[in-house]
Order: sequence, then C-alpha cells, then structure tokens
Amino acid sequence: MSRTKKALLFTLALLPVALVAGYFAMRYTVKLLDPAVLQQAIEQIGSEKALFAVSIVQVVLYAAVCGFFGYILSDKLGLMRPFRFEKKRLLITLIVSAAGGVVFSLDAWTFGKWIPEIGASYAATGTFDADLWITSVLYGGVIEEVMMRLFLMSLLAFLLWKLFFRKRETVPTGLLIAANIAAALLFAAGHLPVTASTFGTLTPMLLLRCFLLNGAFGLLFGRLYRKYGIQYAMLSHALLHIISRLIWLIVF
Repeated sequence: MSRTKKALLFTLALLPVALVAGYFAMRYTVKLLDPAVLQQAIEQIGSEKALFAVSIVQVVLYAAVCGFFGYILSDKLGLMRPFRFEKKRLLITLIVSAAGGVVFSLDAWTFGKWIPEIGASYAATGTFDADLWITSVLYGGVIEEVMMRLFLMSLLAFLLWKLFFRKRETVPTGLLIAANIAAALLFAAGHLPVTASTFGTLTPMLLLRCFLLNGAFGLLFGRLYRKYGIQYAMLSHALLHIISRLIWLIVF
C-alpha cells in the first residue's frame, strides 16, 4: 500500500475521534466562558448549535490536515511505526506516564499555593466532570499529539533536514531532538491565550508555570513519539491527564 493511501486511512480513522473530541471540548469551553462573552459569540454565529458546529468542524479539519500530512512527514522521517503496542515499550510508557501524572498533579500544591487564582480553581476538581475528562483524553491525548508531535514536530525536523542535511539519507538524531524542543516550546506557548483569558493577565509566575509544565511534558511526549511511535505519545498524554485528575478528584 502506498504512503498516501496509508495516510488517508489513518486520517479517516482519526476523524470520528476528532468529532467526539470537538463536541466535548466545546461543551466544556461553554462552561468556562463568561455568559456575556458566550452570548456575544452565539449572536455572531447565529445560534448555539451553529457555534457548536463551527467549533467541531474546526477540530475535525485540524485533525484531518495534521493527520494526513503529519503521517506522510513522519513516514519520510522514519518515525511512523505500525499502530500497535509492544509489551516492553507499553510498560515503559505506563510507568513514565504514571510518574508524570503524579508530578503534574503537584501543580495544586506548588503553583496552586503561590498563585491564589490557580489554588481556587482546584476547588472544582473534587467533582467529576465528564466533559472535562473526555476532552482531556481525546482532545489532549489524541488531537493535540497529532497536531503538535505528528505534524508540527515532524514538519520542523523535515525542514531542518532538507535545509541543512539534504545529502544525508536519514535525518540526524540531533535534528529530531531540536524539533522536539521547538515543538514543546510552541506547545507551551499555545496555552498562553487560554491562560491569559482565564486569569485576565500573564504574570511572570504564570508564564513560568505554563512553559515549565506544558514544555517539560511536551518534551516527554516528543521523545516517546521519536523513540516508540505516535501511539505511545498519545497514550502517555491521555494517562497524564487521567492520573493527575484522579489524584485531584480523591484529594479535593
């Protein structure tokens, strides 16, 4: 089967996940929005159903474009592995992700203590929110990994390879590491608009938190993608959310 056909099949399999992820992500976003802001958005689009439809289509398009071209780029780089889990790699991923989930949960007792607004936000984590959990697993674990690792990290590595090492038949490991770092920083920066809208400002402490947490774990997901395959990055990202939220659910 040709690379293009494989990329197409991968994308088609991804679309139902994107559809569900987009729906629940919008349901959760609606809960966070100021009622006045939500009403303004509804008036601009026409109705709440139209607002949901636009948001879902946006996520599906992101997944389709990034999934298709990300697969092709990843395959050219030699990073696309058969979409299955091997016992040893799965065990390593589970252990690393469990530890990562515990470390990530410490945000409540570190930055949550240093930044009052963050501490207050954890009061709501003691209640199970299905929309948040599904969004964390499907949008965070799958869609974000397709966009940031499979597509963006692969694209950066491919461009660096063709620009500076075009005579090399294989991409140098150093370029993959550099692309991972760049993608992780961009992944962290992508959280800044939400952080700013949530807290109304971007203080040095909020910036440190954003880049430290999202950047560091972005590096972890990128390494898993580079070493084992995108499915392990997806699993790790999803487990990180599940474990940290379980801890908050129990404690709070």
